[in-house]
Amino acid sequence: MSRKIIEINGIQCGAEPLFLISGPCVVEDEKVMFETAEKLKIISERLSVPVIFKSSFMKDNRSSAGYYNGPGIDKGLQMLARIRETYGFPLLSDIHYPEHVQPAAEVLDVIQIPAYLVMQTHLVLTAAASGKAINLKHAQFLAPANMQKPVAKVESTGNQKILLTERGYTFGYNDLVVDPRSFYHLAETGYPVIFDVTHSIRKYGIPSADPDGGAREYLPVLARAGVAAGVDGLFIETHPNPREALCDAASQLCIYDLEEFLKPLLEMHAVNIKYKS
Repeated sequence: MSRKIIEINGIQCGAEPLFLISGPCVVEDEKVMFETAEKLKIISERLSVPVIFKSSFMKDNRSSAGYYNGPGIDKGLQMLARIRETYGFPLLSDIHYPEHVQPAAEVLDVIQIPAYLVMQTHLVLTAAASGKAINLKHAQFLAPANMQKPVAKVESTGNQKILLTERGYTFGYNDLVVDPRSFYHLAETGYPVIFDVTHSIRKYGIPSADPDGGAREYLPVLARAGVAAGVDGLFIETHPNPREALCDAASQLCIYDLEEFLKPLLEMHAVNIKYKS
């Protein structure tokens, strides 16, 4: 099945080239945010990779009430708006409640539905009715083929600006496994498919600041598998100093390693395109 091309502020998602969704897991201070965005801009220009800047204004699924969960919607959206004004990136962030939709839609180019909320009908319908592009993250508890169901909910509002993101399926306790068959099932919806590489290596149940809270050694092989399977985009959370990140410290990729990380993936994607043609 041929996939629809979804345009996000000039980025043709689903067409050439491979595109990137990237940024710190959660909105942090100005230094972290602007250092990351500046480096992403350089990488985007050097490698001709379109970038959608991602950072969460709120992380409402932290495993402890005492963990940092972001600056909140007002300050978070203000920071993201400054990033776009300075660097020109389209913006993506996730929402958790229907009341987030209106203010988020005024700033964001893509509204993301978190994996654990993707079957929440009212949330999905409210977001879709905004007319913004919707990134549906594959729920850890949902068979990939069943992602047709939240897709149908978005389509029921007349909105067909849909992206689908794979981030692994719960296997046993506190572990995620990425089944390459998932890329096939998500592509069967007809919409662009993205692989969230960095979330797929999280070890749930272990604090994200603990070095054992993520398995970075798997990032290259998983990313290559996803690109070889034909994904349209990559989702890579990145930070200037991951060890000091306020969320997902064990799984974010250092922004200063990102360029070299992407190079072989872009080469592989180019081979895929040539083969298809």
